[in-house]
Formats: sequence, C-alpha cells, structure tokens
Amino acid sequence: MIKKLVLSCFIIALAISRLFAQQENIEVFPSTPYDRYIVYEMLALFWAGIIGLIVIIKMKLKEIERIQNMGIDKAEKEIPLLD
Repeated sequence: MIKKLVLSCFIIALAISRLFAQQENIEVFPSTPYDRYIVYEMLALFWAGIIGLIVIIKMKLKEIERIQNMGIDKAEKEIPLLD
C-alpha cells in the first residue's frame, strides 16, 4: 500500500516537473512585419474606441445632471396629455 502511494507520488512529481521544464517558444504576435502592423493597428483602434465610449458616456452623464439641476425632468411629469 505504501509502495503504491510513494510510487504514484513519484510519478506525479516526475510528470509535473516535465511540464514545467518544457520551454517552447510560442510566438504571440505574427512574425511578418505586415501582419504585426495590422495587429498593432487593430489594438490602437480598439483602445481609441474604448476611450471614445468613455467620453460619450461622460458627456451623457453631464447632460443628465444638467437637466436634473434645471428641473426639466420634473416639469415633464406635469404636462397635460392630449387624449
């Protein structure tokens, strides 16, 4: 029983050490300059879009705050309906 436990622990430790010992060089970005340019261009457009969305949301929040300070949202509730 103890021999099986020790042997299984040794095999598992050996397998895990082999996994960590492997140093495969995996390229994250393409190796050709043209493809690398496209990846960087798409990243730049992505972050420009994110920043643009943040600016639009900030402008909308300022507009909502301005309307609430003016009291226009309260006045719309008291408008008579044309039924």
